[in-house]
Amino acid sequence: MPLIAHSKLPSFERLKNQGETILSKDRAEHQVIRELHIGLLNMMPDAALEATERQFFRLVGHSNQIAQFYMHPFSLSSIKRGPKASEHLKTYYKTFEEIKSQGLDALIISGANVSHPDLQRAPFYEQLKEVVDWSYENVTSTLCSCLATHAVLEFKYGQKRQPVGAKHWGVFPHKVVNRSHPLIKGVNTRFDIPHSRFNEISELQFAKAGVKVLAKSPIGVHLAVSPDLFRIVFFQGHPEYDAISLLKEYKREVALYLENNGAEYPPIPSNYLSLQSQAILDEYRTKLDSKKASIVDFPEALIANRLDNTWHDSANAIINNWIGCVYQTTNEDITNPFMDGVDPNNPLKLKK
Repeated sequence: MPLIAHSKLPSFERLKNQGETILSKDRAEHQVIRELHIGLLNMMPDAALEATERQFFRLVGHSNQIAQFYMHPFSLSSIKRGPKASEHLKTYYKTFEEIKSQGLDALIISGANVSHPDLQRAPFYEQLKEVVDWSYENVTSTLCSCLATHAVLEFKYGQKRQPVGAKHWGVFPHKVVNRSHPLIKGVNTRFDIPHSRFNEISELQFAKAGVKVLAKSPIGVHLAVSPDLFRIVFFQGHPEYDAISLLKEYKREVALYLENNGAEYPPIPSNYLSLQSQAILDEYRTKLDSKKASIVDFPEALIANRLDNTWHDSANAIINNWIGCVYQTTNEDITNPFMDGVDPNNPLKLKK
């Protein structure tokens, strides 16, 4: 169903030009279709801010539920921004106070970049905790991505993330371990997901928290749900990533390497590039080492056309199921998909 362009946010026009279904607010008001209002707490750094908007908007827009989707992006004032990003937030984003006053059906919290594994040292720690506490009591379901998953496991369940040593970086195969949950309906038993992280919440930590794991891989858990089965959905990977996202991140890592003498050259993301693309990057590094190239010569355009996206379909299916469950749980005329097997003396009653 369509995304509704209810503001002048540039991502709506860009998505429309990419072939996505975007309706104007005027056209939407003439259709008798239920609205779903979904917040996006975008904590990504400036370079990825607008790309993250489009990635999550696109996933929601591909959902085939019978609803019109109003996306409401906001961020946190404690995250330091450059002039361009600050102007973007001021012009197109809402404040958390506006989000609270208007209410949401569902909320997505993006990942973020922090320099230390201890999240309490992150400048946005307290503000993020405030959003999480509010959403838990007032939003049907909150979907957390990567660092947001780590933060919520610490806030609500006392499980602090731990360093993994070498960065988990690349595209990794995952196996569904709980096929009874509605979020997994129609999803392949094995599917790929990109990861990009130095830290993790281990499977044992998820178990200690009473959180139910739905899909995992040799590098750890990707998909899990809170003990009530739906109020919080946890992603430890990045199913929202575009095919080119890891390549752009790799380019940023190379740029940091060039700026910091003595740093180690970044490894190529695992299971992501063809042998030919890896050879192109190896040749580029050789030119860097011999001072015959710079970051300007990074072969992004040459490699971009050779990339495969092996996770998009499964990501769409899971988000589609999530939106469907939000729709059902907030609609009194439709049976709650989580009521089967729930203690009738303590049913899952989600607040709005």
